[in-house]
Amino acid sequence: MSMDSTELRRHLRGPIDDEATPAWRRSLWDFALAFYARPGIEAACLQLQDGAGLDVNALLWACWLDTHGLTPEEALADADHPLWGEVRAWQEQVTSPLRRQRRALKVQALANPAIAELRETIKQAELLAEREALTQLEALASTGQGIRPLTQADPHLARRLSTWLAAPTFSNLRALHILKARLDPPSPSD
Repeated sequence: MSMDSTELRRHLRGPIDDEATPAWRRSLWDFALAFYARPGIEAACLQLQDGAGLDVNALLWACWLDTHGLTPEEALADADHPLWGEVRAWQEQVTSPLRRQRRALKVQALANPAIAELRETIKQAELLAEREALTQLEALASTGQGIRPLTQADPHLARRLSTWLAAPTFSNLRALHILKARLDPPSPSD
């Protein structure tokens, strides 16, 4: 199901870069930077990435949508859904290899300044790749495909995202609840 353009305009607002701007008025990139910097978000996202195999950018996108009164359609819980295709390919071909290289150099970088500099350069490239993935996700949202307005009947964000977990564990469910709890202002689904 796709949303029509009138309905989308009501939910998605143009990016504003002012720090005092509420999260729901920011671009996805600006939202992601601000949200990821909040206490507990980085650890929760990494737990879900490394412990459950979820894409941090997709999680941030879902949180951003929630602040707009929107949610990914239930079908997107399937990581092989066609709408994930472009983003998944980018993540697999560009972002993930950079992440693996950066992580592989962690120990060597502690003892060798030249490797530390290389690792920092790779980290910056990884961040740019993440930004591109978020740009792709924001563009997907702007089409209205794969998203829908939240309703009063919808469960809260953590419960909706729990359907993305192949095998829900306590740690992963707790991480989802941290994401939900740190959204500000509380979303319409709370």
